[in-house]
Amino acid sequence: MKKIIFLLATMFALAPVCAIAAPANDEKDWEVSHPFKSSDDENKHWKVTTSGVYIGAGIDHSWDLVNNSVEAGWLNLVGLEYNTLHGQTFSLGAGFHHRSYSLKRPNMLTCDESTHIVSTVPYPDLDYKKRSSKLNTWAIQFPLTFEQKIYKSFSIKVGGIMNWNFLAKTKTHYEVGNTAHDIAQKGLKQNKLTFDVIGGVSFNGFGIYCRYSPAKLFKDGYGPELKNVWTLGVALGF
Repeated sequence: MKKIIFLLATMFALAPVCAIAAPANDEKDWEVSHPFKSSDDENKHWKVTTSGVYIGAGIDHSWDLVNNSVEAGWLNLVGLEYNTLHGQTFSLGAGFHHRSYSLKRPNMLTCDESTHIVSTVPYPDLDYKKRSSKLNTWAIQFPLTFEQKIYKSFSIKVGGIMNWNFLAKTKTHYEVGNTAHDIAQKGLKQNKLTFDVIGGVSFNGFGIYCRYSPAKLFKDGYGPELKNVWTLGVALGF
């Protein structure tokens, strides 16, 4: 993972070298682009842009008690792009990421208020109408990506993402008889800094992506070993 991050950072740093053959025009070097709208002028080296609203579903998890997971976010709420004008684009930005894990029945999540350790227990009563238990995480993400145009509006994109996981919560709901129970707990000991890898293809701004999250969600001893999460999804402005 460190090698991948180092390689992507090196490519971004050396991007200006690739554009030596492209004549620079001060009036055409910068542009601010609008969300999900391609520029009519392809002669801009630098762009301040916003891109990549996405939604996806987990296709593999290391923890077998996870029933399913979904994620949504904004890859680049704001980003800086460098275009070599030869089909390659480097991007560094900041965005928002949310992921929700749903537990398999009949398990529910609980967090000890004194130790902050997350564990699973059975629901307190089997005579229920509805029940669900979820683990939710929120992060500010910093993606560094490389995009290669293949043909006209078709391109591939790969990159690494640094996540600052600022919040994690459990949320459980169940109904017994006519009584509804809602339990929300925070103060979880999640790893605050993690790294992901992302890759995908896009055509006219519509993309399909795959994201791999190898790092453990919880600090050692503070929760289940939830890691190696694979997600597949779609994105606009990717």
